[in-house]
Amino acid sequence: MAESVETLMRSNLLEVFNERDESKRRAAIDRTYADDVRWTDSDGVTTGKEALEAKCVALQNALGAQQFVADGPVHELPGFGHLAWRLVDPADGEPRMTGFDVAIVADGLITDLFTVLIPPTS
Repeated sequence: MAESVETLMRSNLLEVFNERDESKRRAAIDRTYADDVRWTDSDGVTTGKEALEAKCVALQNALGAQQFVADGPVHELPGFGHLAWRLVDPADGEPRMTGFDVAIVADGLITDLFTVLIPPTS
């Protein structure tokens, strides 16, 4: 069954990038992204599910206990989604960074993902 753009955007943020359990994260990756997904961020372009997962795990290791939380609703058009987020330290609930993800969706899967980081101003 093809997932809605909203479901895919939330899965990307919460079930992939927040998920530390390997089997749960892998299941979310398989139902969220096309096999040849392209993820573009400030480091460049990562292609394919395996490369996306490897980079995701490295990011999680660098973030420690910090978690992503949605910062508002998913905004969507046919085949397009946008979701703003905050990276929060669970110890104090304070955001450490903000940003947003934009995705192109085809056949119920994310084919292209773009992540923009907005560093703190202070």
